[in-house]
Amino acid sequence: MILYCNYEELTALLAGARTYLDRDEPGGGGVLAPSEERVHVEAFVDLLEGDISLSTLAEVRDAQSGLFAIVECLRLEMEYGIVTTHPAHEGAVAAYFDFAHGFTVARRLDQMANEMSALIELVTGEPPTADTARSFQFPD
Repeated sequence: MILYCNYEELTALLAGARTYLDRDEPGGGGVLAPSEERVHVEAFVDLLEGDISLSTLAEVRDAQSGLFAIVECLRLEMEYGIVTTHPAHEGAVAAYFDFAHGFTVARRLDQMANEMSALIELVTGEPPTADTARSFQFPD
């Protein structure tokens, strides 16, 4: 299935991902594996070159994890911009639009996951399992 994204959405998500990844750097000293969420954000960034093709529910769930982390980061940036300046300040307004673009993509991805889950349940007669989420293929 394809998640369609316009230029403004892609730009906002890339900016939010950069902020998230810069803010969430693992600490120095010692070996620390990156969080699963960070791995999903990094993987999601690799998809942000245009419309996104996701062929399994497992891929959608991984993308959701990365996207939701980015959207939460954008929300925090928006709130920070509002309280440190003014709701009508140019930076706060720009942060609002970045958040809004990311939020709408997250909503579409959530709808895609719900549709995929419903189709898997319709075909198999049971809710998606980890195995069916990985193996059940959805064409573009």
